[in-house]
Amino acid sequence: MTESIDAKPALSIVTELQSLREIAWFNPNLTSAEEGLKPVGLTRADAEGAEARLQRFAPLLVKAFPETANTGGIIESDLVAAPLMQAELEKTAPILGQLWIKKDSHLPISGSIKARGGIYEVLFHAEKLALAAGLITPSVDYSILLSPECRQFFSQHKIAVGSTGNLGLSIGIMSARLGFQVTVHMSADARQWKKDKLRSQGVIVMEYEQDYGVAVEQGRKGAESDPACFFIDDENSRTLFLGYSVAGLRLPKQLQDKGIIVDADHPLFVYLPCGVGGGPGGVAFGLKLAFGDHVHCFFAEPTHSPCMLLGMSTGLHDGIAVQDIGIDNKTAADGLAVGRASGFVGRAMEQLIDGCYTLSDQSMYDLLAMLDHSEGLQLEPSALAGMRGPHITSAEHAYWVQHGFSAEIMAKSTHLVWATGGGMVPDSEMQRYLAQGKLR
Repeated sequence: MTESIDAKPALSIVTELQSLREIAWFNPNLTSAEEGLKPVGLTRADAEGAEARLQRFAPLLVKAFPETANTGGIIESDLVAAPLMQAELEKTAPILGQLWIKKDSHLPISGSIKARGGIYEVLFHAEKLALAAGLITPSVDYSILLSPECRQFFSQHKIAVGSTGNLGLSIGIMSARLGFQVTVHMSADARQWKKDKLRSQGVIVMEYEQDYGVAVEQGRKGAESDPACFFIDDENSRTLFLGYSVAGLRLPKQLQDKGIIVDADHPLFVYLPCGVGGGPGGVAFGLKLAFGDHVHCFFAEPTHSPCMLLGMSTGLHDGIAVQDIGIDNKTAADGLAVGRASGFVGRAMEQLIDGCYTLSDQSMYDLLAMLDHSEGLQLEPSALAGMRGPHITSAEHAYWVQHGFSAEIMAKSTHLVWATGGGMVPDSEMQRYLAQGKLR
C-alpha cells in the first residue's frame, strides 16, 4: 500500500525515499492556478502559438507520415474509458469516480507522449531556419519543406539530443524525414529495438554505459563544439514544454465530446508518469491553462528514480540527484530512468502540481498485465505509473478536506491516466513485459 508522507520535513522525505517503499507526497506549496502559473514564465498565448505552429505544419505531416491523414496531420490521441480495469483495481481498494486513459501510447510517428514535444521542437527549429533562408512564409503550404531542394538545405544542419529512448525516437524520426543530420545519444537503459528503429531511419545512435544524465551531457558537449548543430535540451527546453502543453489545451473538447463535465463539483485528476519532467510538466501547464483549479495533477515515478519528488520536496530541484541519497536510478521503466530532475520544470511546477508518488517496477509490471487482461491494451511499463494514482486520491481524506471535496464530489470525479508509451513496442518485447506481471 502506498504510504502518504504529506508535507513532512525534507529529511524525513529523503529517508522515506531511501527505503524504496511506495510513497505519496502532497505538495504543501500548491496554490491557485492563477497564482501558480505566474512563475512559469510562459503564457496561454505561448501555448496557443505552439498550437498554431502545429496547424501550419499539418499539411507537411500528412505527406510525410500518411498515418496522420485521418486527423489531418494533427498529432493527437484517443481518450478511452477503462471500466474493466477500474473493476480490477477496485478488487483491492475503491476508486471514487470514473477511470479513463489518454492514449498518448498510440500517438502516430513515434508511439509515445514524446511525439508531442519532440516533434514540435524539430518543426519549430525547421521553421526558424526555413523562414530565415526565405524558403517559406507563414502563409504557404509547409509541405514544400519536403522538396529535394529543402531537404538539401536541411542536410547542412545537424540536430542532437540525449534520451532514454522515446524522445530520441520522436526527434530522430522527424529530423531524418526533413533531411537533417541527426544524432541521438542513448543511455544504457534504452531498449535495443528503439536504437535499431532509429538506425533504420538513418539516425546516428551513440550508446553509453551510463545513465540519462551522461547521455545528455555528451550530446550537449558535442553540439557546443559544432556551430551547425542544434542541441534539443530535454532538461531546459521551453520549446519542448510548449509542444507538450498543447495536449492540455485540446483536452476540454475531447472531454466534452465524451460528455464529461469538469468543474468544482466534478474534479479532474490527471496522473502523469515523470522522468526528467518536460513531458508531464508541459501537459500539466496546458491543463492548468484549460481547467484552472478544477484539474489536479500528480507526477508518478519509479521508487528507484524519484528525481522530481526528491527535487520538489527538498526544494533543491536540479541541485540534488537520487544517486546523492544512495538510490541507484535503475528501473525497468526506461523512460523514467532519470536521476536528476529538470530545474526549469521543478520550479515551474512548484505551486501547480498537487503531488508526486512512487511505485515499484513490479507494481508497474502487475498493472501492465492487469490492463492487458482487462482492457486488451498493451503499454510500456513506464506508462503504467499513472495507474496507481486513482487509489491514492480516492483514499486520502486529508487531501479531500484541503480541497473541499466530499465523498459525493469524489464520486463524480474523472481520473485520467496518461498512457505515455507502448504503441510501437515489438510483440516479442511486449510478451516479456507481460510475463513479468502477476495477475491478482
